[in-house]
Amino acid sequence: MLVPLLDARHPLLWIRKGQGMAGRGEALRLEFTGSTRFRDACEAWRQVTAAATVVDPLGTPGTGLIAFGAFAFSGQSALTSVLIVPELVIGKRDGVFWLTRVRVLAEGETVGDPGTAPSGHPESSPTAAPSAAPALPAATAFGAEYRISLLPGRANADTYRAAVEQAVRAIGAGDLEKVVLARDLVGHLPGDSDLRRVIFDLALGYPDCWTFAVDGLIGSSPETLVRVDHGTVSARVLAGTISRGRDAEADHDQAVALATSAKDLDEHRFAVASVMTALAPHSQTVIASEIPFTLKLPNLWHLASDVEGALSDGSSSLDLIAALHPTAAVAGTPTLDALALIERLEPFDRGRYAGPVGWVGADGEGEWAVALRCAQVNEAGDITAYAGAGIVAGSDPQHELLETKMKFRPMVEAFG
Repeated sequence: MLVPLLDARHPLLWIRKGQGMAGRGEALRLEFTGSTRFRDACEAWRQVTAAATVVDPLGTPGTGLIAFGAFAFSGQSALTSVLIVPELVIGKRDGVFWLTRVRVLAEGETVGDPGTAPSGHPESSPTAAPSAAPALPAATAFGAEYRISLLPGRANADTYRAAVEQAVRAIGAGDLEKVVLARDLVGHLPGDSDLRRVIFDLALGYPDCWTFAVDGLIGSSPETLVRVDHGTVSARVLAGTISRGRDAEADHDQAVALATSAKDLDEHRFAVASVMTALAPHSQTVIASEIPFTLKLPNLWHLASDVEGALSDGSSSLDLIAALHPTAAVAGTPTLDALALIERLEPFDRGRYAGPVGWVGADGEGEWAVALRCAQVNEAGDITAYAGAGIVAGSDPQHELLETKMKFRPMVEAFG
């Protein structure tokens, strides 16, 4: 497990099923704001990689020069979007462990040691001499235990139900077809709290999700926004949700109810169509699952569809998140109308909630999730967690409120 190697208050992590990367320190930090944040990030990363000298004998996704990233949902957000290049990356993928060290050279300084080397672990690189490989940084014990209650923020139960009612009226009037409305919970960390405890609980409790930590944004997301790997682009679209059953029979019944729900199938269709439309200019072969499948998580069932294609224009993963965000799964349909309604009905800044979070490599490959089941922790220790639900014609305000309560469960339990 990579979590004990993280910085206790400024963790950098991207992991699923025990595989991924942990970062330590900041060799380079790039910040972006406004409606051009994605375009600016693409250009800045191209400049960084063009100027970099990368020695990567492994050639595995995640080795070499990488940046962890988290982007604000809206161009009007007060929270910046970031790309962070760690000083040290510890990675694990398919039984192979590696270290990447990154240094910003002073003017006139030349490149010294290789940037990436096998760990010397006998399972991962049997021909590598352990003495020739850099040592892992020492894992440190977690800090003292703590329990924090997350309480309603600016969107309490009553204001959220009222917002859903207004959204249903707008949909009924033909203003739009779907909108995703979120609400917030807030809390505060004690001064010496170790965030690795929360991350550890998320990674153990939700192993099939992307557990992430980037610049205070922490969570476990089930939704892959986009993955670029050796010329292939893929995504996993989630839309449509129901709670798990109390026993095996009830759980099966819940899955069947979700798979046959006209409301949820309509919501899912909007989400898949938005992803396919966004990827079409970048892939001539993009295809999606013929029918959605039910994805089982510890607390929920989701309707899910996988999308895949071959890249035809050489786009990087950063280019593609710019094309994809926001999908109908986190905004609505039509997009501009949904965003305008979100701006009017949500009484808070979403920050990086429902924005892209993940990593990008020097070659443009990378993995990005939608920042769901997450919370933002600022330097003062203030916590804001978010959860949303897709509103379509016929949505019931109390049902949508209960859906957000189910989606809050990972963060509520991890902090509490």
